[in-house]
Amino acid sequence: MLQIGVYHTLKIDRETKVGLFLTNGKDDVLLPNKYVPNDFTIGEDLTVFVYLDHEERPVATTLKPSITLNSFAVLKVNYINKFGAFLNWGMEKDLFAPFKEQARPMEKDKRYIVTMYLDKQTGRLAASSKINQFLDKEPLDIEVGQEVDLMVSHITEIGINVIINWRFRGLAYQNEVFETVSPGYKTKGYIKTIRPDGKIDVSFQKQGFEAIDDSAQQVLEALKQNDGILRLNDNSHPEEIKSVLKMSKKTFKKAIGSLYKQKLIDINNEGIQLV
Repeated sequence: MLQIGVYHTLKIDRETKVGLFLTNGKDDVLLPNKYVPNDFTIGEDLTVFVYLDHEERPVATTLKPSITLNSFAVLKVNYINKFGAFLNWGMEKDLFAPFKEQARPMEKDKRYIVTMYLDKQTGRLAASSKINQFLDKEPLDIEVGQEVDLMVSHITEIGINVIINWRFRGLAYQNEVFETVSPGYKTKGYIKTIRPDGKIDVSFQKQGFEAIDDSAQQVLEALKQNDGILRLNDNSHPEEIKSVLKMSKKTFKKAIGSLYKQKLIDINNEGIQLV
């Protein structure tokens, strides 16, 4: 049986009255007529998402769900019954979140960050907002400075909690984030520190000399978009720099210092200017 909850690239095996049957050479799955593309050829490859239909049968679709197996997303509750909540994930059949898998009782029309897992007892896909139990405790296969995928899970006074590569918890400090984020926001980031207790600090920007190069390029682009002049310099308020360039004053000063040494800009009391 094909793994449900993920994408598969399968060959079109045959056409029937109810749709196309797709195969990986061992297992077949139906792509119903409503999802069949206008133009197709028997034997060609087609990428589809496989899940269980209303009768609990594996079925393929060309719809793109908001979440896949073992990943995370922010989903809206469509309705609630005596068994649990049913979430909108972009498919015809809602995604079930049993009460026992809700970190706090879900409410209709509200959004929650969840992971999608395969219930071993029923063989069905389900959602859980108790996301910590699905994350690895040990920071394996990552190292300081590595570029990673980040998704914001929730925000506190201390910082922005993120999920790293769909596997680990991490934290970005509020004073080091120069963009507006909310739960579900996805971006690239970098491992800043891995502590002895396994906790991970991340940054939305590169660290060290590599970051200076990227930031210098960012300043150059901003100059080009503003007729070669930016009214920012060493004396500018950090909030003003953050508002215009989405970077810290420390990074900005290093960036313009690098550009000045390369004789690409002039710095004066009014700001900086392209040479």
